[in-house]
Amino acid sequence: MISADRLTMWYGSTQALDAATFEVRSGEVLGLLGPNGAGKSTTLKILTTYLYPTSGRVVVDGIDTQDDPLAVRRRIGYLPESAPLYIDMMVCEYLEFVGRARGLSGRKLSERRDSVVASCGLESVYTKPIQNLSKGFRQRTGLAQALIHDPDILILDEPTSGLDPLQILGIRELVRSLARKKTILFSTHILQEVEAVSDRVMIINEGRIIAEGTPEELQRRAMEVDCLTVEVTGSADDVRRTLAAVPGILSVDSIDSSAPDACAFAVRHDFGDEQAARRVDEALRKGSFGLRRFAHDRYSLEQVFISLTRAKTAASRAGGAS
Repeated sequence: MISADRLTMWYGSTQALDAATFEVRSGEVLGLLGPNGAGKSTTLKILTTYLYPTSGRVVVDGIDTQDDPLAVRRRIGYLPESAPLYIDMMVCEYLEFVGRARGLSGRKLSERRDSVVASCGLESVYTKPIQNLSKGFRQRTGLAQALIHDPDILILDEPTSGLDPLQILGIRELVRSLARKKTILFSTHILQEVEAVSDRVMIINEGRIIAEGTPEELQRRAMEVDCLTVEVTGSADDVRRTLAAVPGILSVDSIDSSAPDACAFAVRHDFGDEQAARRVDEALRKGSFGLRRFAHDRYSLEQVFISLTRAKTAASRAGGAS
């Protein structure tokens, strides 16, 4: 649905994007994750034709954004970081105004207005002035305006910014419900947002796309080694010697066990060695140790993000120094 090729953006002498290339597939929820100032909002503004890149190309649903920006906007629903609300209007007046601006009228406008009010949970504030709404309901109203023309693509810039925990949960549920029918791209610097709603994650740092994939794929990429957690009953020394003798094992370190009659170890092996767990399991069984726990540890998304961004930042600084 969206294809971006080598997007580069300069604001005077400041480079906000550096040859960013990526795709958003039809029907997926893609989370654009990055620290503040990484280039997230600039990317979304280019995709929605609010900005043109210094260089590069974007195609949305087969349409080049610079050839026919109005056709692109018809296919996109956009919620900027600061929701575009006229606070002196009532919710009903505002949605009708946006609907008419989107070319809707008559029965079609009424149907779409009623549909977005229901899907965004705005029934209780329908006739209230926007200036009297909580931040959560203002965000819902902003989402409603982005959906009024029933676009195939929804682009959300920090949709939960400034909300309290209950309001955040409400927006997450709303995005998940919309994902059944829309292609969604949203930006955030909040790791929990990506984990909660994304099919795929794209990490941007210092204007560059440094990683993309499912959370599981990013976990595998970030880990230089894999780690197994093993807890068994038996002599700790015997278990350690048995584990250390398994081919491909890099280290065996004692960790806290859950019971006084058990011992536990973190067993590290080369990244990508898919048979290591099987060899460890076979060695423990041959040693007749009582297996209590056998788990494959994974990085949290927070650890993945820190690992990848630190590695990329360090590499770019080293390149600059050279």
